[in-house]
Amino acid sequence: MKHQTPVTPAHTTLSLFGIKPGHCRWGLAQMGTSVRPLQKVDGLKFFKLLGSGQGRGFSLKPNWYRYGLMATWESPQAAHAFFQNHPLLDEYRQHTFEQYTLHLQPLQAHGLWSGQNPFTTETNAASTSGPIAVLTRASIRVTKAYDFWKNVPAASAGLYHAEGLLASIGLGEAPIVRQATFSLWQDEASMKAYAYRQASHREVIKRTRSHGWYSEEMFARFTPLHSEGTWNGADPLAGLL
Repeated sequence: MKHQTPVTPAHTTLSLFGIKPGHCRWGLAQMGTSVRPLQKVDGLKFFKLLGSGQGRGFSLKPNWYRYGLMATWESPQAAHAFFQNHPLLDEYRQHTFEQYTLHLQPLQAHGLWSGQNPFTTETNAASTSGPIAVLTRASIRVTKAYDFWKNVPAASAGLYHAEGLLASIGLGEAPIVRQATFSLWQDEASMKAYAYRQASHREVIKRTRSHGWYSEEMFARFTPLHSEGTWNGADPLAGLL
């Protein structure tokens, strides 16, 4: 039998930037102006510049003062070099009142994002005892957008009362049709309790399949490795890593 070398999950980061009052025009513009500099960053394998919505999950109401950058890297060293030394980060610091970066180890990732799986092609089935991060993203079919948005707000509202939820945010590449939710949980048990026991969430999962809302989707879980900075004035993982 031919020996197969295990696939190493891509070192992943999620950064969230709080835009200073009066700088929202720059915040919106950086969704375009940051693309070229990021394309030239050494060791950066995949990235997405993201806007955000109001609330904790999928949302039609944009938040003009919170933006994100999700990325995968050839190595942790490449990621650290970018965050410590790249001039693009100096520009972001001039226009933001806070920055928060999570370094993540992918555990599993099902589906595609822009035609690829940027995180890991293997599944770590072992349960984790500490905090866990979850990304759910989808490209919503234009013809299904109305049906999607009619049904999803109830499930997103359930996040406000989810036990063990440390923080969550609705993110997106484009309004209405390219949406994501990123959440941090105290442990895997809390995440699964919400995903499988919360009635409105279970119903959304069911309708996702039966109504064919998505042309592309991805579900990914991560182990948080370490965090830097603040998100809404605090580090939701303080004392947990």
